[in-house]
Amino acid sequence: MSDIVVSIQQANIYQGDNLVLQNVNFTVNKGEFVYLVGKTGTGKSSLLKTLYGELTLKEGQASVVGFDLRDMDWKKVPFLRRNLGVVFQDFQLLTDRNVQENLRFVLKATGWKDERLMEEKINDVLDKVGLKSKGFKMPFEMSGGEQQRVDIARALLNSPKLILADEPTGNLDPETSDEIMQLLIQIAKDYGTTVIMATHDFIVINRYPSRMLKTEGGKVIDSAAVAVG
Repeated sequence: MSDIVVSIQQANIYQGDNLVLQNVNFTVNKGEFVYLVGKTGTGKSSLLKTLYGELTLKEGQASVVGFDLRDMDWKKVPFLRRNLGVVFQDFQLLTDRNVQENLRFVLKATGWKDERLMEEKINDVLDKVGLKSKGFKMPFEMSGGEQQRVDIARALLNSPKLILADEPTGNLDPETSDEIMQLLIQIAKDYGTTVIMATHDFIVINRYPSRMLKTEGGKVIDSAAVAVG
């Protein structure tokens, strides 16, 4: 059963005291690419935040990359996040340092100490996202698409089993969105990394069809469980 990366059973998801999603049930396997869709305010962000430990799971069962979310407290959250990569819509890069320094900062924050190994890892992830020669650049010198690639490289630093991507194409033009989508799908395929991507972009979804989890009416509807035809 080690192929299951995310498992949620009979979970109720709260934002503060508000119940936003009830009786959530789904599993996601190694190397799967899954969309998370739903109108604003239907619980999509709350579900993502629960998966990376920002919101506490109060009711039901869930495990993410082998961590029990019911057993999660502020001391354990950093260990959970070391096994995850999170990609944001607005990049969240440190603007006062170049790409390599951005990545080195994350490695140091997650316990890396050996300079040579850090250097190797940084080169490796930049190579994976097609930015091997751009490590010296400052974020403001890069296009939106390049900054998003840096964000994805950062998410790959600790060889995560799972990447949670929150609207990664939200601020990008259609051509750049395509490049980022191809990159994320390639990462899932080549490295067996599971990707759960929250998006509003149905042009992207139609172009790259995949399994879909939809937040609607306080529920999560799983396209894999809906009979086709």
